[in-house]
Amino acid sequence: MAWQSWRSAWQDALYRSDGFYRQEPGPAGHFATSAQGIPGGGRLLARALVILAERARCTRLVDVGAGRGELLLEIAYAAPELELTGVDVVDRPADLPGTVDWLISPGGAEFPDELRDLQETLVIAHEWLDVVPCTVAQHDGTVWRTVEVDPSGAERLAAPLDDTEMQWLQVNWPPNAGDGDRVEIGTTRDSACRDLRARLDSGLFVIVDYGHLAADRPPYGTLTGYRDGVQCPPLPDGSTDITAHVAMDTLGVDELVRQRELFDRLGLRPGAPAIDLAREDPPAYLRALAERGSYGQLTASGGLGDFWWAISAVDG
Repeated sequence: MAWQSWRSAWQDALYRSDGFYRQEPGPAGHFATSAQGIPGGGRLLARALVILAERARCTRLVDVGAGRGELLLEIAYAAPELELTGVDVVDRPADLPGTVDWLISPGGAEFPDELRDLQETLVIAHEWLDVVPCTVAQHDGTVWRTVEVDPSGAERLAAPLDDTEMQWLQVNWPPNAGDGDRVEIGTTRDSACRDLRARLDSGLFVIVDYGHLAADRPPYGTLTGYRDGVQCPPLPDGSTDITAHVAMDTLGVDELVRQRELFDRLGLRPGAPAIDLAREDPPAYLRALAERGSYGQLTASGGLGDFWWAISAVDG
């Protein structure tokens, strides 16, 4: 029985040669996001990004953690003038337009060497940071210890946290932890965020994910799994997506805004279709109703509307 830290086992489970994110049919076969799996959701998300790109005078958009290119397809349709590049651990999806570039990434917190010196670019990392593996720790009543896991998902407490992880915890987590409290240490995510931002010379840097702030840290952690459309225990065998919420306020960005608030600010809220439209143009009326439904799903409190957008302008 091989014990590993959750951080190491998590990395292997998702990104090794037969890892979860390299398998068919990809993430869309297991869960829905704003970018895929919700009718009209990807189109609405693409519109938000196109507006941000226009306001920041960006001529290029790079999608980090692009999956199978679902969001890029929507952006290509909405803004054909934008130069588009996808970054993910799989080969370039066959159904992407020929104008869309693609870079293969090692996965997790690592990036392809070619991803650098980006100018007039909007970099979007949508639901990427939550699958950047990090140390999982648990308080044993006296000290914080690293949690180890075996291939079956069984856990045990191991060595105390190292100095860097302990410093992050002391700065960013509420004091007075009790026996059994758990935390996902954000050092690897903060570092990955800084690395990605440093590859941008000018433009807009955007991280979108579910997470928490200092005032509402979850005392028992958020590590979980998804398989076949159902939330399940995290299992580090490659069969299961493994994810944990992000400490958004440790990323060092200019602005943090909820998705529902940003979409409203960008003027994306659709109006109610006129009743007469149902008689005059039934397909248009149904499309308008569907658009309102998509907006409702992507802005719902307690759901996708709670997503955080971490935004920073980068001046050349």
